[in-house]
Amino acid sequence: MGPDTLFLGRQPILNQVQKLVGYELLFRSADSLHANITNEMQASAHVIVNALSHFGIQDVLGRNKGFINVSNEILLSDALELLPKEQVVIELLESIQPTDEVIDRCRELKARGFTLALDDHLYDPSFEPLYKLIDIVKIDLLQPGPMGLKEMVACLRRWPLTLLAEKVETTEQFQMCRQYGFELFQGFYFARPTVIQQRNVNVATVTLMQLLDQVMKEAETAEIEETFKQNPELIYNLLRLVNSVYFGMREKIKALRHAIAILGREHLKRWVMLALYATSDKGTASSPLMEMAAVRGKFMEMLIKMHPPLQRDADYADRAFMTGVLSLIDVLFNVHMEEAINQCNLAEDVRTALLEREGVMGNLLLVAERVEQTRFDDLAYLLQPSRLTPQTLTSAHMEALRWANRFTSAT
Repeated sequence: MGPDTLFLGRQPILNQVQKLVGYELLFRSADSLHANITNEMQASAHVIVNALSHFGIQDVLGRNKGFINVSNEILLSDALELLPKEQVVIELLESIQPTDEVIDRCRELKARGFTLALDDHLYDPSFEPLYKLIDIVKIDLLQPGPMGLKEMVACLRRWPLTLLAEKVETTEQFQMCRQYGFELFQGFYFARPTVIQQRNVNVATVTLMQLLDQVMKEAETAEIEETFKQNPELIYNLLRLVNSVYFGMREKIKALRHAIAILGREHLKRWVMLALYATSDKGTASSPLMEMAAVRGKFMEMLIKMHPPLQRDADYADRAFMTGVLSLIDVLFNVHMEEAINQCNLAEDVRTALLEREGVMGNLLLVAERVEQTRFDDLAYLLQPSRLTPQTLTSAHMEALRWANRFTSAT
C-alpha cells in the first residue's frame, strides 16, 4: 500500500484545563475508507513509518505529543528507536501481556527516555510489575469493566500513573472523569455545543468581530487600524505573527499600518477568524478548537484547489476556507449558528453550508468533519457528488495539517 493511499488520523488529547497536549495517531486505509487493517503489527508499523517519512512527524503533531500504538512485535523490534523520544508516547495495545520479555523491553525504553502508555486498559494484578514502568494508563469510558470506573481509578492510584479517559464525548463525562482524578482526556466533547445560553463576550472577541465585519466589507485601512487600537493585545499578536518565521520577514515590522499592508486583506481575514478561537474563554494558542478550525478551513480550501471542477469562481477556495473556520463558531460562543453568523457578511453558499450542510460547500464541510473524526464508513458516499479521490483527500489533509501547525505556532 503506497503512502498516497494512507490516512493518518488524529484524535485530540486535552489536559484538565482543556488545552491541547497531544494526539493519538490512527492509521486508516484511504482505498477502502475503513479501518480494516489486517493485523496489529501492520497498523502500528504503517503509522511509525509514515509519520516519520511520508507525512513528517512535525507536520502531523506541531508542538504536541503523539501517541502511537504498538503491537507486541513492534514493541520488541528495533523500529521504536527511530522515533523522537521527546515527542512520542509509545502506546502498548491491549493485546500485549506483561511477559518477562515485555517488562524488560519497557524497562529498556524507559531508560532511553521514552514515555510509555497502556491502551484500553482495565486494572489487572498481573500487570503490577508493568505499572512501575508505565507513565500513562488509558481507560475506555465505554468499557469500564466489572470493577467500575471509580474503583479502578482507586486501584491504579497506588502507582504514580497519569490517567487518560478515552471516548469522552460530552462535557458531563469530562467533568465526571476530572472529579475521579483523570488528568488527560481524549475525544471530541470540546467541539460539541453546550447548553445554549447567552453569555458575556470579552472585549477582544468583540473587537475581532468588528474587524471581521470591516475586512469583509473592504473597509479603509485607517478604519481597521482604529479598531485594532481598541485592544493593544491584538496589535501585539498581529505584529508577532507578521514577524514570525511564517512570513520570513528580514526586517522587524513595528508599525500597525505596515503590518496590515504586509499581511494583505486575505491573510488578515484569516488571522481574524482564527484569532476568535484564541481570545474566547474556550481558547488559547493551544486551543483544540482553534486547531480544528484551522485544519478544517485549510482542508476545504485545498480540496477546491486540488480538484479544479469544484472551482465555481475566483473566490470559491477562499469561501471554502471561511466555511471551515466558521463552522465551529457556534461552539465557541455557545449560541445557535444562525445567531453567531448574523454579524458576518457571508456569501449565501457559505451560510447554507454552515446552517444546512447543503450544496457543494456543505458537502465539503461534511467530508472535513468525517475525516477529522476518522469516520470513514460513509465517506465514499459523500465523495460521489464531487468525484474527489481518496488520494486527493490525503494530500489536502496533510497540507492542511502542515499549514495549521505553522500558523497556530506563529499566532
